[in-house]
Amino acid sequence: MRPHDILMPIASGLCCKPGGFHIDPVRPVERAVITHGHSDHARPGHGAVLATQETLDMMRLRYGENFAGSTQAISYGETLRLGDTTITFHPAGHVLGSAQVAVEAGGIRIVASGDYKDAPDPTCTPFEIVPCDVFITEATFGIPVFRHPDAAGEVRKLLNSVALFPERAHLVGAYSLGKAQRVIALIREAGYDAPIYLHGAMEKITHYYAERGVPLGELRPVKGVKKAELAGTITLAPPSATSDLWTRRFPDPLTAFASGWMRVRARARQRGVELPLVISDHADWDGLTATIAATGAGEVWVTHGQEDALVHWCTTHGLTARPLELVGYGEEDDDAALPASEAAEA
Repeated sequence: MRPHDILMPIASGLCCKPGGFHIDPVRPVERAVITHGHSDHARPGHGAVLATQETLDMMRLRYGENFAGSTQAISYGETLRLGDTTITFHPAGHVLGSAQVAVEAGGIRIVASGDYKDAPDPTCTPFEIVPCDVFITEATFGIPVFRHPDAAGEVRKLLNSVALFPERAHLVGAYSLGKAQRVIALIREAGYDAPIYLHGAMEKITHYYAERGVPLGELRPVKGVKKAELAGTITLAPPSATSDLWTRRFPDPLTAFASGWMRVRARARQRGVELPLVISDHADWDGLTATIAATGAGEVWVTHGQEDALVHWCTTHGLTARPLELVGYGEEDDDAALPASEAAEA
């Protein structure tokens, strides 16, 4: 058996014929194995879904109780037999409940990383290196220019600005699953204990994190709060909300955006971001290359992101590598990808 006999990219996503399932399929399939709850990986309409409990809960919050025909929860380190394969879930360090999926058959182990990061994050289980023969890696920030700074240092920039401009409201654009909760947790770790306000689209998932034991402190809905009362406060909102009419409810709003893309100054200017915060929930270039080396994989498949540079790095380091060229991934959790009902909440 060869690796591509076990997993193969097809139009509906990464297909495991010997196991009878797809990993993060982009179209409805009979059996889906889901790595995490972001909407480009976790879509509704599958016959059966296998994922961590947290990912299943995220999908339920997003899509309603009937998002799949049936569901099954799997824990980190748990191994299941599916068809002629065995699969095991391992922490991916991306968002709460995110997992890498190890698929074994015919003496070959392939690890599909999903999205991952190796940086510390107080809101989810740390990333785990899984030795394997073939490693399927994302490459969202797969070029050398992307080297993410310490996230705690970026949060200090935000808190310094709040102290410097107490008359202004600080609006932080952040994806509503994972990034927003990580930013809040980092703010709390830095010693900020005042209430943090939430855009309506942030509330369900952020409160879910708190219910799972993530320390986020006092959270308040921003809806209905008087404009003058928001001076000197911090509000988390979906990225698009920070550039629309919604911001008029704030006194002299100062717009920040937490994203790895804020490393590119032109992107910050294009979005009208006054305070770019380089905080990413994906591995940077050094994280990607270090992880690939640590897995011991002799073959690397690169997907959704800057594939070419990472493939080149692999081949120059004696590894077999190829781009998977899967379509339908990479629209992280921006509100453009949110269900309409959730994005409309203010």
